[in-house]
Amino acid sequence: MTLKFFIHYGLHFIIPVFIALLFFRKQWVKVYVIFLLTMLVDLDHLLANPIFDPNRCSINFHPLHSYIAIGIYFVGLFFKKTRIVAIALLLHMFADWLDCFM
Repeated sequence: MTLKFFIHYGLHFIIPVFIALLFFRKQWVKVYVIFLLTMLVDLDHLLANPIFDPNRCSINFHPLHSYIAIGIYFVGLFFKKTRIVAIALLLHMFADWLDCFM
């Protein structure tokens, strides 16, 4: 297992627990589940050929990882009803963006 693996999946699974506990203590389980559900954004990988390429940068390659989509996720931060999902999606994009450099 590489450092890249631990950083990537730590940002996907471990850091969301800390975010949920730190900022949404009363509803941390619900928030964590929302973070996990936002990983469905990776379904757009099914549109690629090959579906998985460890050397491919996901950012601006897959539709739900495009700059336009990331902009929409950012706008979601400004609305209370979409804020948690937006935070989760932006953290996901950050984890995938780091992969582009590792």
